[in-house]
Amino acid sequence: MHAITVSRHGGPEVLAYGEAPEPAPAPGQVLVRTSAIGVNFIDTYFREGMYPTALPYVPGSEGSGTVVALGEGVTNRSVGDVVAWCEGPGSYAELVAVPADRTVAVPDGVRPEVAASVLLQGMTAHYLTHDSHPVQPGDTVLVHAGAGGTGLLVTQMATALGARVITTVSTDEKERLSRGAGAWEVLRYDEDVAARVRELTGGEGAAAVYDGVGADTFEASLAATRQRGIVVLFGAASGPVPPFDLQRLNPLGSLFVQRPTLAHHVATAADFARRSAAVMDGLRDGSLTFTVGATYPLADAARAHTDLQSRRTTGSVALLP
Repeated sequence: MHAITVSRHGGPEVLAYGEAPEPAPAPGQVLVRTSAIGVNFIDTYFREGMYPTALPYVPGSEGSGTVVALGEGVTNRSVGDVVAWCEGPGSYAELVAVPADRTVAVPDGVRPEVAASVLLQGMTAHYLTHDSHPVQPGDTVLVHAGAGGTGLLVTQMATALGARVITTVSTDEKERLSRGAGAWEVLRYDEDVAARVRELTGGEGAAAVYDGVGADTFEASLAATRQRGIVVLFGAASGPVPPFDLQRLNPLGSLFVQRPTLAHHVATAADFARRSAAVMDGLRDGSLTFTVGATYPLADAARAHTDLQSRRTTGSVALLP
């Protein structure tokens, strides 16, 4: 099969396209022929060595495709099933072995590139709005990178729960996308974001700030949050936040800060089934829409990473084998 292999940490140029051994499904796994593959910022963290992993490796963890073989003991899947996953290491490949209990059936009518790239961002948006800060009717929340895949989903979910959503974006096109997802107000990064949020909330600040950008936005996130509110730092698209003195949370208003990760919110098969079903059900009934802003051939994974990190993409990004 063809796959992307990383043999050394570094920039997008270390993503090498070539032949790789075909995997075999272990007990409890299914072998899937990929139709599309999701590209996420976490893939760049592993590629750069920010998150340690043994070399060489095939990157990626998310995709969709058709089951072609079953490992021993698998009873919940059949050959021919169309499934999606987001916990399948080695997904930048034509064939991927995935734990069967970490797959979800893809509803009819959902395009492969959508199914391939919605789960990680969709389940992240679900735990952000239902667990990190359970959104309440009347809340005002701030969502950074409002036109990104996760930002668009957080906006839709928070709005459906009764929140007023303020987002940050960088271009007119991204503002249009964010407003289309339900954003109440859209700000630009070069504004005084905290001052504008205070102005829009009568001086109070946001009940929660969902920050997947990191270094460039963290200080504004703190300053935009109401007393006893929460900053949920769930990513670092602009780089990691520097070491932080917790004492600062006191004069800022007894704030909470959380650094969650999806793995802790889908720790059991039941957790995964509940959150993945919520995402797929939303796509099925139309309560969630999902934008795939760009697709690339699998061989062009390096270009996909470059465009993602340069913020030249909107919505999600997918690779096509």
